[in-house]
Amino acid sequence: MTLEILRSDALSVKHGFFTRKGGASSGVFAGLNCGQGSSDQSEIVAINRARVANAMGVERDHLLGVHQVHSSVAVTVDGPMADKPRADALVTCTSGVALSVLTADCQPVLFADSTAGVIGAAHAGWRGALDGILHATIDAMENLGARRENITAVIGPAISQRAYEVGPEFMDSFLAEDPAYGRHFIHGKGDRMLFDLPGFGLNRLRDAGVGHAEWTRHCTFSDPDRFYSYRRTTHAKEADYGRLIAAITL
Repeated sequence: MTLEILRSDALSVKHGFFTRKGGASSGVFAGLNCGQGSSDQSEIVAINRARVANAMGVERDHLLGVHQVHSSVAVTVDGPMADKPRADALVTCTSGVALSVLTADCQPVLFADSTAGVIGAAHAGWRGALDGILHATIDAMENLGARRENITAVIGPAISQRAYEVGPEFMDSFLAEDPAYGRHFIHGKGDRMLFDLPGFGLNRLRDAGVGHAEWTRHCTFSDPDRFYSYRRTTHAKEADYGRLIAAITL
């Protein structure tokens, strides 16, 4: 099956938000599971990742990623690393490498300042977005010569507000940071709230001063044929779930 790669016209460098289509995995992982931390067969995950590297036009070991920990840490890379750093974003000004992040409801965010030749990729769940991973990515890009007003940032497939039910203590974490963040919540059933993760991500990106920010408007939870979803897997009481990959290269 052919890979399905979602792209944004706003990004002028090679990039892709890969769906689960076109992969070698089976069972609950059926499709393009690129999560080396999943319980999927490692050799099958390696095949999936090789397909992504080929689609991005880089060598297999030049498809770079980090050990994601829901942090606000962004690292600068220029080639293969012996060990994956514990971080949630990568930036580079080096050609021939592809930066990648894995998600399954969290936001994959791809960045580019094509004038300066600087790119970035971030994994932004609610915790990372609240703690500043998007700002950290932009700061790291500026250290390589990018200008934030020239940066385009695109949020890929992520869980949408209609599917993201949370408790009042979750909302309290946001209100403690800034009461204005309350606008990203609407009332659900009982004391439940519905949180707009992509809306919050866009707010943070625009707050940071990027030149352009958008969301592809794909909901991971609501489209099981195309996307993996941690929350959907949890509701179905499945043992594990696949990870989507997003990548960008100069």
